[in-house]
Amino acid sequence: MSGTNSPEAVKKLLENMQSDLRALSLECKKKFPPVKEAAESGIIKVKTIAARNTEILAALKENSSEVVQPFLMGCGTKEPKITQLCLAAIQRLMSHEVVSETAAGNIINMLWQLMENSLEELKLLQTVLVLLTTNTVVHDEALSKAIVLCFRLHFTKDNITNNTAAATVRQVVTVVFERMVAEDERHRDIIEQPVLVQGNSNRRCVSTLKPCAKDAYMLFQDLCQLVNADAPYWLVGMTEMTRTFGLELLESVLNDFPQVFLQHQEFSFLLKERVCPLVIKLFSPNIKFRQGSSSSSSPAPVEKPYFPICMRLLRVVSVLIKQFYSLLVTECEIFLSLLVKFLDADKPQWLRAVAVESIHRLCVQPQLLRSFCQSYDMKQHSTKVFRDIVNALGSFIQSLFLVPPTGNPATTNQAGNNNSGGPVSTPANSGMLGIGGGVTLLPAFEYRGTWIPILTITVQGSAKATYLEMLDKVEPPTIPEGYAMSVAFHCLLDLVRGITSMIEGELGEVETECQTTTEAASSPTQSSERQESQSTSDQMDKEIVSRAVWEEMVNACWCGLLAALSLLLDASTDEAATENILKAELTMAALCGRLGLVTSRDAFITAICKGSLPPHYALTVLNTTTAATLSNKSYSIQGQSVMMISPSSESHQQVVAVGQPLAVQPQGTVMLTSKNIQCMRTLLNLAHCHGAVLGTSWQLVLATLQHLVWILGLKPSSGGALKPGRAVEGPSTVLTTAVMTDLPVISNILSRLFESSQYLDDVSLHHLINALCSLSLEAMDMAYGNNKEPSLFAVAKLLETGLVNMHRIEILWRPLTGHLLEVCQHPNSRMREWGAEALTSLIKAGLTFSHDPPLSQNQRLQLLLLNPLKEMSSINHPDIRLKQLECVLQILQSQGDSLGPGWPLVLGVMGAIRNDQGESLIRTAFQCLQLVVTDFLPTMPCTCLQIVVDVAGSFGLHNQELNISLTSIGLLWNISDYFFQRGETIEKELNKEEAAQQKQAEEKGVVLNRPFHPAPPFDCLWLCLYAKLGELCVDPRPAVRKSAGQTLFSTIGAHGTLLQHSTWHTVIWKVLFHLLDRVRESSTTADKEKIESGGGNILIHHSRDTAEKQWAETWVLTLAGVARIFNTRRYLLQPLGDFSRAWDVLLDHIQSAALSKNNEVSLAALKSFQEILQIVSPVRDSDKPETPPAVNVPVPVLLGSISGPGLSRPFVRTDSIGEKLGRYNSSEPPIVTDELEDLNLWWAAWNTWYRIGSESTKPPVTFDKLTFIPSQPFLTALTQIFPALYQHIKAGFSMGDLQKLGVTLHSAVSVPISSDASPFILPSYTEAVLTSLQEAVLTALDVLQKAICVGPENMQIMYPAIFDQLLAFVEFSCKPPQYGQLETKHIANAKYNQTLRVPLSLKYSCPSESTWKLAVSSLLKVLSIGLPVARQHASSGKFDSMWPELANTFEDFLFTKSIPPDNLSIQEFQRNESIDVEVVQLISTEILPYANFIPKEFVGQIMTMLNKGSIHSQSSSFTEAEIDIRLREEFSKMCFETLLQFSFSNKVTTPQEGYISRMALSVLLKRSQDVLHRYIEDERLSGKCPLPRQQVTEIIFVLKAVSTLIDSLKKTQPENVDGNTWAQVIALYPTLVECITCSSAEVCSALKEALVPFKDFMQPPASKVQNGES
Repeated sequence: MSGTNSPEAVKKLLENMQSDLRALSLECKKKFPPVKEAAESGIIKVKTIAARNTEILAALKENSSEVVQPFLMGCGTKEPKITQLCLAAIQRLMSHEVVSETAAGNIINMLWQLMENSLEELKLLQTVLVLLTTNTVVHDEALSKAIVLCFRLHFTKDNITNNTAAATVRQVVTVVFERMVAEDERHRDIIEQPVLVQGNSNRRCVSTLKPCAKDAYMLFQDLCQLVNADAPYWLVGMTEMTRTFGLELLESVLNDFPQVFLQHQEFSFLLKERVCPLVIKLFSPNIKFRQGSSSSSSPAPVEKPYFPICMRLLRVVSVLIKQFYSLLVTECEIFLSLLVKFLDADKPQWLRAVAVESIHRLCVQPQLLRSFCQSYDMKQHSTKVFRDIVNALGSFIQSLFLVPPTGNPATTNQAGNNNSGGPVSTPANSGMLGIGGGVTLLPAFEYRGTWIPILTITVQGSAKATYLEMLDKVEPPTIPEGYAMSVAFHCLLDLVRGITSMIEGELGEVETECQTTTEAASSPTQSSERQESQSTSDQMDKEIVSRAVWEEMVNACWCGLLAALSLLLDASTDEAATENILKAELTMAALCGRLGLVTSRDAFITAICKGSLPPHYALTVLNTTTAATLSNKSYSIQGQSVMMISPSSESHQQVVAVGQPLAVQPQGTVMLTSKNIQCMRTLLNLAHCHGAVLGTSWQLVLATLQHLVWILGLKPSSGGALKPGRAVEGPSTVLTTAVMTDLPVISNILSRLFESSQYLDDVSLHHLINALCSLSLEAMDMAYGNNKEPSLFAVAKLLETGLVNMHRIEILWRPLTGHLLEVCQHPNSRMREWGAEALTSLIKAGLTFSHDPPLSQNQRLQLLLLNPLKEMSSINHPDIRLKQLECVLQILQSQGDSLGPGWPLVLGVMGAIRNDQGESLIRTAFQCLQLVVTDFLPTMPCTCLQIVVDVAGSFGLHNQELNISLTSIGLLWNISDYFFQRGETIEKELNKEEAAQQKQAEEKGVVLNRPFHPAPPFDCLWLCLYAKLGELCVDPRPAVRKSAGQTLFSTIGAHGTLLQHSTWHTVIWKVLFHLLDRVRESSTTADKEKIESGGGNILIHHSRDTAEKQWAETWVLTLAGVARIFNTRRYLLQPLGDFSRAWDVLLDHIQSAALSKNNEVSLAALKSFQEILQIVSPVRDSDKPETPPAVNVPVPVLLGSISGPGLSRPFVRTDSIGEKLGRYNSSEPPIVTDELEDLNLWWAAWNTWYRIGSESTKPPVTFDKLTFIPSQPFLTALTQIFPALYQHIKAGFSMGDLQKLGVTLHSAVSVPISSDASPFILPSYTEAVLTSLQEAVLTALDVLQKAICVGPENMQIMYPAIFDQLLAFVEFSCKPPQYGQLETKHIANAKYNQTLRVPLSLKYSCPSESTWKLAVSSLLKVLSIGLPVARQHASSGKFDSMWPELANTFEDFLFTKSIPPDNLSIQEFQRNESIDVEVVQLISTEILPYANFIPKEFVGQIMTMLNKGSIHSQSSSFTEAEIDIRLREEFSKMCFETLLQFSFSNKVTTPQEGYISRMALSVLLKRSQDVLHRYIEDERLSGKCPLPRQQVTEIIFVLKAVSTLIDSLKKTQPENVDGNTWAQVIALYPTLVECITCSSAEVCSALKEALVPFKDFMQPPASKVQNGES
């Protein structure tokens, strides 16, 4: 009323007052004269005041009692018209604030009377309101009276009055408190001493309060009294009051004027002492009440909760908690606990709904929640209120699903189809709206058959309650289905949102503060330093405190939140709701991560993960630490899908994908719903935005993603990105179009997720890598033991992560590659293929990435990157090695020039390929090596050249592919050429390197260790090359040996001049002689078995068909090579100190080769012998330097001694190099003058020659196996060496030497000739003339003889010796040559028999059949020639040793222990038999007739042998009867006849011989008897079965033999037959008779023949007896 005191307003007021008073006097003129008078005098009064005073309003106010009086009297008339007029006038006065305190009191009293008379109730209320709002004159009792007046009007019967009064009361109460606030404002500047409030309840104890405050205090105190149904202290005159109204008033005061209570102790005292106990008391019926418990059970009926009061109490509580939490900590604890209790399932639905709304009000105030946490949860011995609230919400939600709502009468029979009372009407058909035939879903939760719609209640973040605002309802309203659930749901969401935004905000502040302070601290200011550090520590403390609160808040709420959210997530059927739940879980997970609360973080993540996977699937992956194992067995979908849908709410979800589960034994297919995909996106989002705080839970996230990726059929492609696989790969993967369009997006997000790993800090990155590694390990475990498609997710993502973090690759390289190497060793081929793919891609990327500093300057990093490539070499799977080698090839092609220190590693990879690793691998590796040798030798450090040599050599030794071995020998040749061309630069660089290494080694105090050490480094390189070739020279394969040998000798020949002179020593001893030793060893131990080439029937040439022969070739080659080097480089070698020792060793090698039992080797050895003796002129070495470079002095053409400054010892030379070179070209042998050293060399050669001669021609001593007989060409060559050798040693040639020569030549001529082919096959002929050898021998003697002729006196004495020798030879030639040879060589004869004995006894077991046939024919020939000789010399005893040998030979041959092969044909058998027969004939012609010249034992042995052959005693037991052993019938017959012929020939002279024949006969007869007996037995036993063929044959033969025998006996002179013999013959008769029963026709005819001769024994009995007696 700004205009009330302007002159115009005052003027108007005066006019109005006067007109009011006039109207009043008019009205009262008749009935109420006193009023009229008062009115008129009032007019005069007003005019007077207006005239007298300038301040009209003030004057009016002073006199207001009088001015108002007429109007009060007018009201007293109780006339409605008058009363109204008066009240209007009074209001006008009030509105101009011209009413004094007394006048106001009078007005109130007047209003009170009107009220008591129930007049003008609305006007009254209006007047009171105007009176109290326009000014502050009404105080204390007047004020209380005015308030009581309004209260009383509130309880009239009239509804309008009632409501108006209620509104007025509310306004009046507000006014009272507003006055108090205004009063406080006025006095704010005056600081007053606070007076302690006495703790008593005396209502007048408010003396400390100012007037307005006192009114407010009294009013509030009485409101509490009234609500508590006690009498008021101040509001005197109240008649009735309702609790509901009282509670509303209390709530409005508390809500609108919190500062009054917080600033004034008196008021806070009221809060504590009055309000809280009141609330608690009023709550009691709600606490005690249990829904469903019948009242009859308890004696006193329990008061039922009353909705209006309960709801208002909750509103009061909400305000108390919100505004006065800090004052009422303990009380709030109680209130909150009550709130939590009201959510119990046994409380009425409406109560639960209102409680949930109240809780929602708290949930939107994070700071408040924080205080709860600090005050309760963090204190010991206190209720964990905050935790309880969250848990209560959770169990509330759960209970809604489990217990269908029964509190509403309308909802008991049908589920939520009443649409009265609720703000949202739910459709009757439980959530389905039929629209155009299709069905759309209302947003709802559904769980185990309980369907709860989601209602839109509030905007997020504000708690707009519905039922807490229903102040007009008396009966509890019906709560629509889903309301409570929806509120609870929002509570959770708001709670999460509030807490996380609050904490994250504070966290952010702390972090920025920390940054600023650290920056400030690091800035160079001194003065403020102390202050800063102090603030920093304060900050630290503050941060520690805050952090504790944050952690406690999260710890308190996460379990409940998670339980509730997971349940809701499971039940949600609405995309928006699902999104909100997931967002809440995500923010919580992220928050826990930031605060480092691992358990809770993992729990939330697990929840999201479970949501992403199909229902029962989730459990296996996330509950077990090792993710369910992987595999993809495919099943068809029909019939499977129904089973897989979870029993919870999934039936409402749209299935968008069907795929295989990733498990060892997949059970059918699994469904992914759109919700799963939604969760998956959340998971991706989480990993993407909050990767830094995931830590160890990367494991969960990635495991889940892996499974999802698997089910969706995404497969890794290059670079590790996952792309949708082709339908082929998962036959049972079915994706709807919705997902098909999503897949690229998902795969894109997945890739982005790993790309974003480049922004993670190192620790988080390590967590990510570790998680991927352990995932991969699980995938590996699953893929063991089966070759199903493994899950490659982890490997692919490791690759992706590695590629995007190349800039800091060092920190993750080791774990990353270490793991991938393990993957590479996996038995599942697809798995390891990807492991290798990833590893090689990373290595290649790492090498091409532009690092800072670049790789060329950061050698350590380069080696680190290449190292895994080397490590791959220890893996045996060929596919991995192929990948490794392909990678090497690519690296060489792209990076070859810049490898630098990485060369040893790369070469190592090639060199690591082992023999057993398959052709393709070796081929690829070799390709790399070829590339290196052709392109990169110049760019690599020279120190690596040696490695190249080693690697090339190792390829030579691979036996998989001959061509590679041979090519690698070619590479070695190329390498040696490279060394030759770039010699100087390589030498410089190597020397520099050597010096550096030497220095290092000295500093460390260790000895520098390298092969061939004392030689300079460049020479060492050559030596390594030679050594490698040397190794190849003893390779098992002949072709490689040959090629390597040729290359070795060529390189030494071509480039040997580069070597330092001293290095030659090493070449000779370490390379050449070492090689010779190894070849000699291998050759002598080589296998003599025939090699069946190619497994087929392709024949190897017979000269190479055993390993021994192939080695022989190598030996020949090597020996020749070494000899050539000795010959061509003698000028270099002779100055070396130990040339004579080397010469001896070489001669020793020549000797052992010459004595080897191989014609080829021995002959070649002699050739080499000839070469080093320079008998054959060597090929001219055309490019030989004029001076040997290693000897650093020019050698002048001088005679005399030259002292070489370059050498450690002077050496004597008599011929210049030039002369020598000339001599090399001349054809006649060089004549070396009498250099002492040379002479020694020649004598060494002579001794060797003699040893070779005597050893090779010495007859063998042992006779156990085939003996080697030196070949003729060998002996010829040996003999041919002598004349040349003699030229050098004739000066010292003595008689002793001549004897040695004689013995040698004699033996040589005596050697029997063997064929050159092989010692296995003996010649079947003997040669008469040994021309070439004889010629050589004669030449040798001729040379000697000529020398003696011209020689000095002492040589003449050698003539007789030579003559002897020649005579011996002449003697050979005079006699018939065969005799001659055998006679000279009687030892050879016995040896010959001995030699032949072996194959004869082996007979069928011989390696080849021809062997024994040839042997026997030789034997027959030799014996036919030799026996006469032997007989002649029988007396001399020279041949004594021969006879037993011969007998044994016969024995072993005729009765061989070996069994003929089964496949022998009958014809062949007969042919073999005829040979046996021939032998027997030989015995009968050549031996037996001359028995008297032959030792008796020998004859005895022969007899026994014939006896044995004459009766066929082949085994005839039943077991062997089946084998048809062919019988040698002819042979037996021959034996028998010979035996008989010999036994009964007339020529028998000595009694001893007769004894032999008698013995033979008795044995024969006994044998016959046995055979017959056995036959009879067998015949009887066998019944009808015919006996085996062999037994029949045998019996027939015996019968024939018997008849033959009797014939022979008759022919013989009677005195030669012993009586006993006859008796034995006759004794056969009964046995023969018994045979008559036999069934076989053949046997019968034979039997007839046998029985016929017995007629001659038929004599009269008498004489037979006499005969017997005599």
